[in-house]
Amino acid sequence: MKILKNLIKNETVFCVSFLLAILSAFFVHPDAVYLTYPDYRTLALLFCLMIIVAGLQSLGIFSMLSQFLLKKVHGIRSLSLVMVLLCFFSSMVITNDVTLITFVPFTILIFRMGGQVRRVLKLIVLETIAANLGSMATPIGNPQNLYLYSVSDLTTAEFAWATLPYAGLSLLLLTAVIIAAKDEPLLEIVVTEPVESPKAGLLRSAIPFFALLILCLLVVFRLLPYQPVLICVMTAVLLLKRKLYLSVDYFLLLTFLCFFVFIGNMKRIPEINALLVSAVQGRELLVGILASQIISNVPAAILLSGFSSDFSSLLTGVNLGGLGTLIASLASLISFKFFSREYPDKKGAFLKEFTIWNLVFLAVLTAAALALGSVTG
Repeated sequence: MKILKNLIKNETVFCVSFLLAILSAFFVHPDAVYLTYPDYRTLALLFCLMIIVAGLQSLGIFSMLSQFLLKKVHGIRSLSLVMVLLCFFSSMVITNDVTLITFVPFTILIFRMGGQVRRVLKLIVLETIAANLGSMATPIGNPQNLYLYSVSDLTTAEFAWATLPYAGLSLLLLTAVIIAAKDEPLLEIVVTEPVESPKAGLLRSAIPFFALLILCLLVVFRLLPYQPVLICVMTAVLLLKRKLYLSVDYFLLLTFLCFFVFIGNMKRIPEINALLVSAVQGRELLVGILASQIISNVPAAILLSGFSSDFSSLLTGVNLGGLGTLIASLASLISFKFFSREYPDKKGAFLKEFTIWNLVFLAVLTAAALALGSVTG
């Protein structure tokens, strides 16, 4: 019973998706068609990218990068700008959740000596927004992008038009918020984190993982089939560092699988399919934003994609929908957990600051999306 409680607490989205898949199976009994439900290409890519990024992270590359950049800063404002930009641009490659896992604890460590809780709270909130919005700029930045780009026939240009204007505006907003803040001198802080490889051999150790990442990108842009790349990645990791298999978020993969089953079954029930299509089509942007506030943007993308043909608007909607509530993007929970672990008495303050800034960014970007949509429409 304790194991079940912990599973529900830690993997709530998976549990909900599993329950939906089971319930839908009572209406559409399992048959051979079930095997056609999953998008195996998305699942394979997601697995490969997670294990490759885990490999790069284990080498300490991102910690070394942040420490190098911190040597260039002289005040709180410049420190904040460096950390937010690191989160924004890193998330385009290593995903928003891995970015926050990497840089939020690092931020807390930097500020621990200064005791400036108010400043670290705001910075972590802005880092979270930066990771969620920066990740929208590439097909591999977050799971919903990877999925929608994989299952749709969006061209690279169409993907860029659906994401880059908002990523660019987000970057300007984040920079403006930081520059507008009061600056203070930065204490002399030396941050050291262990890395597994000496600097001299770091690049050599990282080359295989970067090569595998390039192969995955070729699959993302439909230049290579996913099957041989999946085999290549699995074999390489087995030879290089097999313990990386323990770093994969298998519950995320199972969540995708359960939603595939649920959506596939719903599409086979004519009445429900017609109802959902009528509710979603033509409203992808707003429905994507609103659904993300309740079930988070990854499940929203999977669910709504089954009942819409406007993947461009849906892509914009679920990415902007990562703003707003704490669960709108599950990556945001990572920041909340790290902060509340260090400052347990400041949970309420974090939620207040987080919600205010997220709603501000969501309002501005939604207005921009509606304006841009009315112009192009």
